Amino acid sequence: MTTPSTIVIATTNQGKLREVRAVLSGLPCQLASLADYPGLSEAVEDADTFAGNAALKATHYARFTGAWALADDSGLEVDALDGAPGVHSARYAGTDADDAANNTKLIAALANVPQPLRTARFRCAMALANADGVVATGCGVIEGFIVDEPRGDNGFGYDPYFLVPDVGKTSAELTPDHKNRISHRGRALADILPALQKLLACR
Repeated sequence: MTTPSTIVIATTNQGKLREVRAVLSGLPCQLASLADYPGLSEAVEDADTFAGNAALKATHYARFTGAWALADDSGLEVDALDGAPGVHSARYAGTDADDAANNTKLIAALANVPQPLRTARFRCAMALANADGVVATGCGVIEGFIVDEPRGDNGFGYDPYFLVPDVGKTSAELTPDHKNRISHRGRALADILPALQKLLACR
């Protein structure tokens, strides 16, 4: 197996890109982004699981860039909403919805649900692929509660409404370093990192 000199972080989400680069910055390879490959067709995310969508994205971008690709699919699962928005987290309020619209729909859906029953989790699945397919995977979860009022400016997506009970702060109130240590994405990266390090050590 040819080992990678470049890994494409397969996202256009600037918040995700910052978090992934912060964790992987010490790897002995170039960390590119989709912006470095203009004109790429967008991956179709039609799997019904986070792991399935991560694999679809990683293999798609690996094949079309000629580099290795690291992709994640992540989202919010709310128990009182039967796991919604789940894999539809980014487009919960519609295909072109932004964070504000998604959060407005979420809080409206929980209007009659008391705080103790607003248990939720962020889940992240991660996949590393080359042109032949997926070569490594990782996953991470963080448990919490949904609150009515947004708190914090350091996050994106549902972060301002996701309370992490162990620290008494929302995801958006955490410092970037703290968030990268305990977040679902940080934990998924930690899970896949040994495989990345092993692959790169073979160069």
